[in-house]
Amino acid sequence: MGRYGERQAEEVSATDAQHDVVVIGGGPGGYAAALYGAGIGLDVGLIENNILGGTCLNVGCIPAKELLETAHVFRTVQHAAKFGVNASEPELDWSVTLQRKQGIIDQLVGGLASLLKSKKVTVYDGTGSLGPNRLVTVSGADGRQLTITGNSVILATGSQPRTIPGFEIDGQLVVTSDELLSITQLPASAVVIGGGAIGCEFASMMGDLGVNVTILEALPQILTGCDPDATRVVERSFKKRKIISRTGVMVGGHTPSADGRSTTVAFGDGELIDVELIVMSVGRRPYADRLGLEGTGVQLDDRGFVVADGRCRTGEPGVWAVGDIINTPALAHVAFAEGMLAIRDILGEEPTPLVHHGTPWCIYCHPEVAFAGHTEESAKEAGFDVVTSKHSFSGNGRAKIVGETDGVVKVIAEKRPDGTGGRILGVHMVGPWVTEQLGQGYLAVNWEATVDDVAAFIQPHPTMSEMFGETIMSLTGRSLHG
Repeated sequence: MGRYGERQAEEVSATDAQHDVVVIGGGPGGYAAALYGAGIGLDVGLIENNILGGTCLNVGCIPAKELLETAHVFRTVQHAAKFGVNASEPELDWSVTLQRKQGIIDQLVGGLASLLKSKKVTVYDGTGSLGPNRLVTVSGADGRQLTITGNSVILATGSQPRTIPGFEIDGQLVVTSDELLSITQLPASAVVIGGGAIGCEFASMMGDLGVNVTILEALPQILTGCDPDATRVVERSFKKRKIISRTGVMVGGHTPSADGRSTTVAFGDGELIDVELIVMSVGRRPYADRLGLEGTGVQLDDRGFVVADGRCRTGEPGVWAVGDIINTPALAHVAFAEGMLAIRDILGEEPTPLVHHGTPWCIYCHPEVAFAGHTEESAKEAGFDVVTSKHSFSGNGRAKIVGETDGVVKVIAEKRPDGTGGRILGVHMVGPWVTEQLGQGYLAVNWEATVDDVAAFIQPHPTMSEMFGETIMSLTGRSLHG
């Protein structure tokens, strides 16, 4: 009998309900676990204290990308004359943008609710807290409580935006992603504090829609973690679009104007900038505040993450944790994978732990960025002797057709004695639609494919994805155009 069967046979306290699996949190990690488990035949209870779909669906991935798509359409109309399409200067009706965004969210939330119902997942509206023996208390907004027990429990309460001292969130002058995605009108000027993926997406969106944007980043470059060759392409594009990036600077608070309509941000060595909005984009913190956990073996680390092993097991028998609440890449698709992995472990299948080194990353600023595996620097730090190849989208026919030629594909491979490439260690892309092109690069890295393996495949023409094939081919010592 597997571990799940053993736990199923345990006696539990009398409660209002009992399930095979209780999931606390209805975001990507939680609902993936619930749907996957229910699809296998488990009786699943899912607790959500706000709206199904969590951050990703309601105040994260989905609304952010919808606003970025609005920026793309606006930018396209602005440059339509280059294609012989004479359109009037575009005007933005932000209220329609917000309506469209909310409509997409509502459709997806409704679809998720219907899917959970069709799979017979019991959804509890309230805040879940965990006590000993996998006893979960559900506290409703009306003050009523009920207790449920799971043979197994999965913690998936997600995360919330961080801020820093001197920049308290007021929803007017200082906002996080939660508030920015629903502001009633765009400001004339904004400072984005933090030049990571989220910060650059917001800066790109606002800049394309006419906001004067300045990014303030404490580290030496924006998009830290990306290969510098990719980052430089984004920086050049931002500069052409008058989006200012100031790196290596700290911020020191802000002083609102007398009328409260603007504020002055202090940064760097005594520099000041007046703006109408401050967007805090300094990361997210795990949301474990209301989980209880007293009397359990679940531990938190010094940053507030639930401590879990490679199979998402916590220190409490029968309790797993997935998604942003554990210290793994804070990405919806990672949470999906962890939710399914936890269910497989509950079933006693001994799943292989996820290897986060090869995680696919997608950043939806303009131009887009996508990568998996080592950067050139990290590969060298890991002890590899490497060879790299880069090809620019400026020579790609499809990129020329759509009028988006800023970008590059870079592949890092293990260097063979003859100087050609061996195992593919990393794939980095920046340019048009690269978030849709990363798939074959991700597979190459995670299957530990060699340059020769991949170079043999035929790339369709004319496509953006030819750039990946061309870059790989050049690492064999032979190429067509380079």
